[in-house]
Amino acid sequence: MATSHMQRTGLTPKSNIIMTENIVDKPRIPLVAHVITDDDIGLLQGAKLQPINLNRVVKLLTDPHSVMLYDRHVNALQRLVRHYQKGFPMKDLVQVCKILNTCADRMPDQPLYEQLIVDILKICSYPFLKEKSSDELVYEQIVTESVSQLGYMMRVSSRDIRKQICSTLHGFYSEKPKNQNVQKHKATSLTYNQNIIENSDVSETLVKSLALIENELDMKLGILTVLQKFSNKSAKNCDQMLRAGAANRICSRMMDPDHSGQLLFRSVNILWNLLENGDPAPLSAQLNNFVCISQLRDAFIYQLTQGYSHYDRQLRNDLLVLSSLVATHCPNAPFIETGFAKQLTLFATFQEVKSHNALVKHLKLMQNHEDFELKKLLFNILISLSKDSTVIPVLSEGHLMLALMSYVRANEKTSGPRDWSQAQFEEIQLHALGTLCSLCPLMLEDYMICQGSTRLLLLLEWCTGSEDFGGHGNSYHGTGGRGNKRAQMRYCLRLIRSIVSTGQETVLQDLADQGAINQISTILHNATQSKDSDDAIDIEMQSDMLFILSCLCEGDMHRKELLGTQGVEVCIHYLRTDSRQLNSGLGHHRLLLAAVDCVWCSIIGCYTTEEFFMELEGVFLLIDLLEVCPKNMHNIILGCLLDLCENPKTQHHVLSWRGKGNCTAAHLFCEIWRNEEKDMGVQRASDGSIKNVSRPLMGVLQEQQGIVSLPATIPSQSIVDVSENMRAKLYSIFCKIGFTDLPGLTVEDHVTLVVIEKFMDLKLGEVWTEVISELQMEGVRPVTPDMEAIEAISRGIEERAQIVCGTQIELLEAQQNQDVLDEQEFYAEIRENYRQKEKQLSDWTDFVARTSNFQLLKAAKERQKLSVDASRVQNNYRELESYHDTELKDLHTTTFCGKSVDVESTSHNLTGGPFASYDPKTGSLRDRKAMKAPSNLSSISRY
Repeated sequence: MATSHMQRTGLTPKSNIIMTENIVDKPRIPLVAHVITDDDIGLLQGAKLQPINLNRVVKLLTDPHSVMLYDRHVNALQRLVRHYQKGFPMKDLVQVCKILNTCADRMPDQPLYEQLIVDILKICSYPFLKEKSSDELVYEQIVTESVSQLGYMMRVSSRDIRKQICSTLHGFYSEKPKNQNVQKHKATSLTYNQNIIENSDVSETLVKSLALIENELDMKLGILTVLQKFSNKSAKNCDQMLRAGAANRICSRMMDPDHSGQLLFRSVNILWNLLENGDPAPLSAQLNNFVCISQLRDAFIYQLTQGYSHYDRQLRNDLLVLSSLVATHCPNAPFIETGFAKQLTLFATFQEVKSHNALVKHLKLMQNHEDFELKKLLFNILISLSKDSTVIPVLSEGHLMLALMSYVRANEKTSGPRDWSQAQFEEIQLHALGTLCSLCPLMLEDYMICQGSTRLLLLLEWCTGSEDFGGHGNSYHGTGGRGNKRAQMRYCLRLIRSIVSTGQETVLQDLADQGAINQISTILHNATQSKDSDDAIDIEMQSDMLFILSCLCEGDMHRKELLGTQGVEVCIHYLRTDSRQLNSGLGHHRLLLAAVDCVWCSIIGCYTTEEFFMELEGVFLLIDLLEVCPKNMHNIILGCLLDLCENPKTQHHVLSWRGKGNCTAAHLFCEIWRNEEKDMGVQRASDGSIKNVSRPLMGVLQEQQGIVSLPATIPSQSIVDVSENMRAKLYSIFCKIGFTDLPGLTVEDHVTLVVIEKFMDLKLGEVWTEVISELQMEGVRPVTPDMEAIEAISRGIEERAQIVCGTQIELLEAQQNQDVLDEQEFYAEIRENYRQKEKQLSDWTDFVARTSNFQLLKAAKERQKLSVDASRVQNNYRELESYHDTELKDLHTTTFCGKSVDVESTSHNLTGGPFASYDPKTGSLRDRKAMKAPSNLSSISRY
């Protein structure tokens, strides 16, 4: 092969040998393979990690041949602890977890593993070590599962191991050791460790492990300490704890015997963290049971009656907040069954209502912040409890209404040494008024017993009086009330609004008898006379007062008369609100709606107030508002106008109204009708005529829902449609003002008006169609006479719709013919204009010809004479003796002579205009210069 290769390359064996010798004899460069590391010169700092083969340790523990060699096991594990005393590398965590689990499984038989497990767990409290920056990402799943394995170690029934697990997890999550310097390794950051805990299920495992140590107080405190740390700022840990039922497990045992007092504190702290960082819904659901509510009750009463320090007061308030959470999210929580509702009512009223109960015999609330917050929290939880109707008798029995009504009074400028300060009393007063807004509609009997109407009107009178009072304006309730009484007035009006909104006649009559109508209308009248600009709070209070007047006067003629002209003037003032302010964000839209509602409920229906309302152009203002307001306000305005049209005088106001672009009310109503049908999706042609004769009024929604068989007590879709849109109101208004001789209507309006006029007939046909369809759907065949009537009705329905459609077509054709006729007249006018221009041009041509040709002038003169002679009765008048010639001789003109002569002025192009001779520098006329006549200018002929 070597020979053949040489032959292929063309080299002889001799020459090949020479080349080989030359290559061997070439001098070589020596290579030095000596590397000096940082460790050799002492640059590395920290302890040197001496790794061991953990796989051999695992094999030693698990191999069947060495499973009984306990001494060797102990030596191997002690060597592992010595070598990794600064922390475990991430790459070795799988073997470390196997070692821990193996030792944990054998520990019940061999206690010698207990201390070794504790030592290994101590090392696990240090952050894990990484060789590269990417190790955190590469080994993230392994580290997460390893931390979860630490939680699973709680199954080992050893106090020392469980304590060490708690200590390890606490240190791993919250502590970073100072001396963990290892050569060629770096410890993971605290943020990374916390993320690992959040991604693992160790929080859930610790919660479940509470069931294993219910009777071991120290172990329970250790686990609660770790859970308290985990739930402090982590939403993920809180969600995991809630999935494991942490709220129920912790709350149900928080009142177990504990001399240190840490159990209750840590339990409440964990529940508070779950409330802040977790989902309140599952938290309240877990606390919604008899055991947890009883524990909350006992803990709250104990802290309220036995606590004396600042810490006890804070813990007491935290318990009340947790109870409020349960009451808010779970209205059916057993607060009544446990007696907690009765106790809360007692504590909320013991200062205002005297009680002989032993729980409040020596109880006193001071002016400190915690007691002040307790008073407000008690009011809040009672509002939440009032959602359950069974709690109302308990609140009534506890005289809650009497206690709250004690704050419905004028503020005093001085306070006793043990009373609330002025600022505190003001805030509690506003809070009590807000509480009454929710409770008074539910406890009207107690409200009447406490003479609530008198108290409220006296407070309202004090708010509008001239007494000097400067509110502090603290808290949410006191917004805008600093230095004035606006906060008290605002909540007083809110309370009256909530009372009158119940519609109870006894309450309304009581307020009216106390003079509420006159008092509120006077306040509104003074507000309209004020020149100060209103803010959002002022507008809110004015809206509330208008609403109160509406509720008081609705349906009662005597109360409408009590409103009088002053109330009408107030409503007129608010109806004049500039429409540009509706989008200001201050609430003018609510104020305007309240004004329209007040007109509807308080003015319409009473002859005297209606007359005065129309005298002040109230009808015009309503239609003006209808023209510019958004669509969602149209319904209430149309309803108000419809009731107002019951007065015959209203029709003249409606017909004489003119809007933008000389728009009439009838045109506006037709336009609203078209927009309403457009929003409903009613099928109409492009010219506004009926497109589907079988469904002339049906919208898209009604068509999609179809015809469903319903009981007789439930209205069908066609009946519901009447109340869901404004077409019925518009039809009723046209029935009042008429369908003929309406001004300002276009052809499109007339087409729409045909449908409006037949709305009732078409709606009746739609109802009959539903009845017939339901009978067919249910398989019911009427008797023969009824069947014949139904067939006649069906034919009549279709014929009536076709008649309406035909009328619309006739109107459209008449308009089209009129358009054609107008077009022809327009073209005829154009032709006449052109004919006049041609005649004028012809006359001018003849005039020029007569002036330039004497023969033509003579002929024109002869024709003139002939024309004059022809106009005479007698043709031979020139031959009569009485004839006198009046023409001048040798006058070459075809015009009749008169006393005056018309002279055409010289053109402005030649003279320069009337100011051509004016000199602006001197302010006088310039000297006139004689113009030389051009040589080719002919002489001027005299006529």
